[in-house]
Amino acid sequence: MLFDWLERMPVPEGYKAEVVGGAVCFWPQRDAHWHNTIGMVEQLRSAYPRNRLKSDVRIDFPGHLNGFASDVVAMAEGATTDDEGRWSCQDIDFVAEVTSRETSRNDHGPKKDAYALAGVPVYLIVDPYIGRCYLFTDPKDGTYRLHPAIAFGGPVDLTRTVVGLTLDTAEFDRG
Repeated sequence: MLFDWLERMPVPEGYKAEVVGGAVCFWPQRDAHWHNTIGMVEQLRSAYPRNRLKSDVRIDFPGHLNGFASDVVAMAEGATTDDEGRWSCQDIDFVAEVTSRETSRNDHGPKKDAYALAGVPVYLIVDPYIGRCYLFTDPKDGTYRLHPAIAFGGPVDLTRTVVGLTLDTAEFDRG
């Protein structure tokens, strides 16, 4: 019922809404957020067709009322929607979240945990406020392996993952 209500609710222009652990969260979208999101999508297009890339599309994840509208999602080959038109979290190759001051705690906490529980192979947090990326891979028993932080300008090497490419962060915007 909460998700149905949220999907019908008018969200103010320039804001994003999702449900994290049963709490409805709203926050403004900023230019740096959009530039970093589209920058990743443009680079992922070399490995993924457009119909397998998603942004701000609700996908349900393990845990109490987790309906995330992740910033960037790359769906696995062969992924399809269910009878209600929803994607399965088990069909995700890659998720990226561009943090904001308001959502950083969710991205590093409950969302990271839910992605790991769902078995999402690659999770990337892009933090424009400090100019760093945090890469999490190889989920096992609900936890990820954390790689060293990557400063904007450095490469995010995903060649040894299901994604199979390197993301260039040279043009990522700071908050």
